[in-house]
Amino acid sequence: MRGRRGDRMTINIQEHMAINVCPGPIRPIRQISDYFPRPGPGPEGGGRDFREAPARLAPLALAPPAALLGATTPEDGAEVDSYDSDDTTALGMLEFDLLYDQASCTLHCSILRAKGLKPMDFNGLADPYVKLHLLPGACKANKLKTKTQRNTLNPVWNEDLTYSGITDDDITHKVLRISVCDEDKLSHNEFIGEIRVPLRRLKPSQKKHFNICLERQVPLASPSSMSAALRGISCYLKELEQAEQGPGLLEERGRILLSLSYSSRRRGLLVGIVRCAHLAAMDVNGYSDPYVKTYLRPDVDKKSKHKTCVKKKTLNPEFNEDFFYKMELSALATKTLEVTVWDYDIGKSNDFIGGVSLGPGARGEARKHWSDCLQQPDAALERWHTLTSELPPAAGALPSA
Repeated sequence: MRGRRGDRMTINIQEHMAINVCPGPIRPIRQISDYFPRPGPGPEGGGRDFREAPARLAPLALAPPAALLGATTPEDGAEVDSYDSDDTTALGMLEFDLLYDQASCTLHCSILRAKGLKPMDFNGLADPYVKLHLLPGACKANKLKTKTQRNTLNPVWNEDLTYSGITDDDITHKVLRISVCDEDKLSHNEFIGEIRVPLRRLKPSQKKHFNICLERQVPLASPSSMSAALRGISCYLKELEQAEQGPGLLEERGRILLSLSYSSRRRGLLVGIVRCAHLAAMDVNGYSDPYVKTYLRPDVDKKSKHKTCVKKKTLNPEFNEDFFYKMELSALATKTLEVTVWDYDIGKSNDFIGGVSLGPGARGEARKHWSDCLQQPDAALERWHTLTSELPPAAGALPSA
């Protein structure tokens, strides 16, 4: 490359690397130096003279990559992001009510309507429905869903969805995830937007009205196999840490409503299996066929087992069955009531869903429920209890009973 006649123009190492290393096609240009700005005009006609340029060059990052690589700039109408961005697209509004009934331990969710949803189908409309999940927790175990409204961007549901077995501790720590999705019969349903409401924003027995814009889930920026592996290791370590901290942080598998009452007249313990709520799904159809077994340990004579009937295809069964254990009140102080929930399967071993133990060696609400029953004879005490994935050793020997 020559400037004046007889003078050989030199190219320093930065420009040489810029020419040889930059990927992609390079447009034919007279001087790549034109893309490395220098302060001050050159000696001839405002051009740039390399012989008088300072030794320190501007960083290569200052060079316009579109010019070097022959790519179109955002002004040319090209998309900057590779994914379908919703930054300038309205996902819509969702209107709903939430009410926490402390007396009945229920959370009432009234899904009213949505407005201006994002079109998801070729006809410019959508087939929206709403899903509810309580987090943290198994999604299938506590999922509630509305009906689907066809071909509309302004659906009206006016449906009431209810969670049972919601305690004050759940209100303090859990978050309600409300997702709006588009139903597709021939392919996977598409996500439109979501809202997450911390339940601590609710006051007992006071209905709270919401009218909130839907939010989208921001995609991860170019996840690599290494980042995915690191996320997997992180999740594994977190679960391992929780498991080592004690049984109180075991996987939650649902809730069960139990009634305990010691009858002074009959001289025995009356155990009521009332109902279960958002059990874990054990079958491929997304449901379970649950039943409940109870034992009073230690069981020397092996006569303490009682079993409810099986409820087909449900995660929220109602049993309303009572079992009676004839025993003196003083003897119950050393006993433990084991309650386990199972999924009935024909032709193979039944699946364990979850269990809870009530007695002097239990913790938290399970121990308090047992203690209150012994201290208040002839009083029927109903309490919700969390089912965990911990299988009692004695129950593990009878999976198909």
